[in-house]
Amino acid sequence: MVLAGCSLAPDYQRPALSGADHFKEAVHTPGSAFDGSTADGQDAISQVSEADAASAGSWKTAQPADQALRGEWWRVFDDPVLDQLEADAAQASPRLQAAFARVNASRALQQVARSDLFPTVGAGFGPTRQKVSPASQRQPQDVGIPSQTLWRAQANASYEVDLFGKASDANRAAEADAEQTEALYRSVLLTLQADVAQRYFELRQLDAELAIFQRNVTLREEQLQLVQHRFDEGEISELDLAQARTELASTRSDAMSAERQRAATEHALAVLLGKTPAEFSMAATPLVPVRIDIPPGLPSALLERRPDVAAAERAMAAANARIGVAKAAYFPSLSLTATGGFESATLGDLFRWSSRAFILGPLAGTALNIPIFDGGRRRGNLANARATYQEDAANYRERILVAFQEVEDNLSDLRILKTQTQTQEAAVAASRRAAHIAERQYREGATNYLSVIDAERNVLQAQRNATQLYGVQAGATVKLIRALGGGWGDVSVQ
Repeated sequence: MVLAGCSLAPDYQRPALSGADHFKEAVHTPGSAFDGSTADGQDAISQVSEADAASAGSWKTAQPADQALRGEWWRVFDDPVLDQLEADAAQASPRLQAAFARVNASRALQQVARSDLFPTVGAGFGPTRQKVSPASQRQPQDVGIPSQTLWRAQANASYEVDLFGKASDANRAAEADAEQTEALYRSVLLTLQADVAQRYFELRQLDAELAIFQRNVTLREEQLQLVQHRFDEGEISELDLAQARTELASTRSDAMSAERQRAATEHALAVLLGKTPAEFSMAATPLVPVRIDIPPGLPSALLERRPDVAAAERAMAAANARIGVAKAAYFPSLSLTATGGFESATLGDLFRWSSRAFILGPLAGTALNIPIFDGGRRRGNLANARATYQEDAANYRERILVAFQEVEDNLSDLRILKTQTQTQEAAVAASRRAAHIAERQYREGATNYLSVIDAERNVLQAQRNATQLYGVQAGATVKLIRALGGGWGDVSVQ
């Protein structure tokens, strides 16, 4: 009994991880928490406190904080439509409902494992037909003992003593499994929120592209009328007229391609919201540039917030506890059982005090089972438990590396996109100027219509590139927030 509750599981420790005291991209990113400056924008979310800047060069041991409330981080975009979409997704997403069902299932399994720490008590009532041997009644072997029917009303109890911590380790493993499933639920929730935001911005990007196409279609129609008039007056050849018609048809075709992409994106967003495509539609709203600077904070804080990292760590803890369960199989197990109640030959006499009975002995009392030979079963189970722990530990380290990679990727994307969008905006302005000059020269007869076509194609392509960069920039902002675990710095968006 002194050995009850003694665990054979190894002392659990998270693997030692080497890490930098800053993010590589954040060091050179203007407005980040590491250069002491603030962002160009006026949004209060982008401001970094002096305390954050002061602590930027320090490293602290990560403490799991994946259960901390992250707030409605998407409100940083100040978009009521997105706010409503996020609320709808949280209420009706089948993906989230399935993850929540897995949480309930893991909690139920934890309860099952915890029940092994307590005795099992039952009761029974009914008749039995039996015949005992003469030897059991200390009678000569030639004495005939008749069969008899006995009525029994009995209670029974059994309890396996938690020698060497077998039951407690199994309970700890189940508890870690439940915590892992809860962390995975939070990971699914964060992924769902990010997917909704990304699909929403993709939809608005396509709306902006369609608006550009519509303006260009209108422009092509006006130019076709001009070319038609000049052809009717005999000022130009039919070639210019055919080229104008070709440009108008091509622009309309490109617009239809964008419409197809928009329809598919809207359908995907509907599924994220738990609706059929027929139940959901969104009015066209062209995307405006999203310029929000997200200070990434300390690298160690990333490990605290990311639910997928927490889930990987909990899986490792569960595997460590199961090593103790596998080791306990090498040692004796002690089961305590007892049965007692009333027993009589007739139902009327069943509950008399003289009818009380009990059973004690190897089959219903105390049994100490000592394993001797099992053909290598226990050795295989222990080896499997240790290998599973090593696999989970490796997965945990990889998940951390991937987390840092995702943050660095999106920090670099936003850093480069900031300059790239400015460069593309300059390209749009220059292409518009070139198209204006080409059209004026064509009206004056100084150039052919092919120059006008080339210039206008450049304008359209430059505008589309700028719009697509705005979409990529918005998506990278969402991805960075997701990579940071749904928050940044020492606080999350409220």
